Amino acid sequence: MSKGEIIRLFHGSRSGLKGSIAPISRNKCDFGSGFYMGTVIWQPLTLIHNEESPVLYTVELDLSGLRVLELGADLTWALVIAYYRGKLEKYKDLPLYNAIQSYVSGYDVIKGLIANDRMFVVLDRFFQGDITDAALIHSLMGLELGEQYVAVSEKACSQISVVEERHIDGPECEALKELSFKNRKAGIELVEKVVRKYRREGRYFDEIVEEWNGFESGSETAV
Repeated sequence: MSKGEIIRLFHGSRSGLKGSIAPISRNKCDFGSGFYMGTVIWQPLTLIHNEESPVLYTVELDLSGLRVLELGADLTWALVIAYYRGKLEKYKDLPLYNAIQSYVSGYDVIKGLIANDRMFVVLDRFFQGDITDAALIHSLMGLELGEQYVAVSEKACSQISVVEERHIDGPECEALKELSFKNRKAGIELVEKVVRKYRREGRYFDEIVEEWNGFESGSETAV
């Protein structure tokens, strides 16, 4: 990111922001505790439309002096999410876990694709060993997910300013519910096609873990 770059983003809140912006979301989100902001307006809207008093914020993030980790649509992105969502807890103190922990440390902002409800289902199937990394990555490419910037440090949060606050009313919430339903249905259909196409290509999650941790694929040695 260039020094002094200011970007406009969107944040959805269940009932409005209280106090100063801080990296205090739930731990087991895509990129851990942080303040989450999307690049496309519809993404946070579809996340908050079921809440009683949803509020959409337009914000600006000043990237001056911030360390930003940028993740692409690839296996690294999936493994970072696996780390933050607790899917790698049983591999603590082993090479894969330690490598990811080191990889994500020291940053103020993490930028990457959003694991929305459609993609979360695909990720879960990957972590459970139902689909390969090839199916996962091609699903990523097909779903055309928006990107998110997550302020994971106090410094990054201090460089976020609110530009606009908009309360979402009933009719708009209903329209968003319909949009969310249509997107979910289309996403499921697309993913099923991708999974069938790539069912014999790529590696499964346990194979990747074993390779990272120095075990041969198919070994009876427990990870």
